[in-house]
Amino acid sequence: MKNENGKRAAVTLLTVGILAAFLMPLAYGVSMSLKTKEQIASLSPSPFPRSPQTFEYSGKACDVLNVPGDDGTVRRLAIVRKGRESSSFVDPQAPSAGLIEWAGSWRTLEPAWKLDPQWGNFRKAWQAVSFLKLLKNTALYAVITTVGTVLSSLLVAYGFARYSFPGKRAFFIVLISTIILPSAVTLIPTYSMFFKIGWVGTWLPLMVPPFFANAYNVFLLRQFIMGIPREMDEAARIDGAGPVRTLFAVIVPQAVPAIISVSLFHFFFAWNDFFGPLIYLAGKPDLQPISVGLATFNNMYTSEGHLIQASSLIACAVPFVIFFAAQRFFMQGVVVTGVDK
Repeated sequence: MKNENGKRAAVTLLTVGILAAFLMPLAYGVSMSLKTKEQIASLSPSPFPRSPQTFEYSGKACDVLNVPGDDGTVRRLAIVRKGRESSSFVDPQAPSAGLIEWAGSWRTLEPAWKLDPQWGNFRKAWQAVSFLKLLKNTALYAVITTVGTVLSSLLVAYGFARYSFPGKRAFFIVLISTIILPSAVTLIPTYSMFFKIGWVGTWLPLMVPPFFANAYNVFLLRQFIMGIPREMDEAARIDGAGPVRTLFAVIVPQAVPAIISVSLFHFFFAWNDFFGPLIYLAGKPDLQPISVGLATFNNMYTSEGHLIQASSLIACAVPFVIFFAAQRFFMQGVVVTGVDK
């Protein structure tokens, strides 16, 4: 029993360690977004946004230092008069008690710090970038292409999972083999084709292709549909339902987890897509999504690391909310479609 508890504790610690390693970049980004340029460039860096604590005394801002006492305790006192061998301090908690003399060099004392998150960085980033326009463009791109790829992939997957036709196996192998085809191989021919038909500079090269299915999504949906009993299709057929009605009345309600998984996969891809909009919407800032807009912002504010991190977190807010809202269905769809049926 003790051996099993020890194994569980080790697995738990390992899991927590891996999770912490994955979350470190996000934590670093959050910390950077809440700092000022001075805090980032400080000689005594801290993972937390902090600033030296000050106290106003007689109309003057005085630095608060950690002053050791004769009894070994350390007090936070505001330095009023700086001297070489002794200095005068005042207790911020009781300034009316008068000055406190301390013998020693004040330069050896450590400053007292306070948490000082700069929430205004998010407001500055929002004002510096046309976030509403970029978010609207990105949402349109992500939602429309998600609907297109889910609908088309569902139809293709339904055909491969439920119907037999000549060359079915060969067609499916060819379809799946496109997953390993590098995008760089088709980049120039695809761009040339879209350029000749006048689609470059519009949303069409990005919006139309998803309506012709995706091999990866087809595979996931096919695996899930194959696990749905065929008796349900036969019962619907006896009731007079045709193939299309059977798909949307019988298959789709059963395949909701897989459909949500495919939808999230493509939505996140479209939301973060950078290369496609970059080459097809070059010179069209009014049509560009947030990924390209943030790249432009980064080039303009290379010295403003805190604003860059703040704008990046704003861009990540929507995917985070959607993922955590649908994570139960997402994980269920991924697990089930990955099981050999």
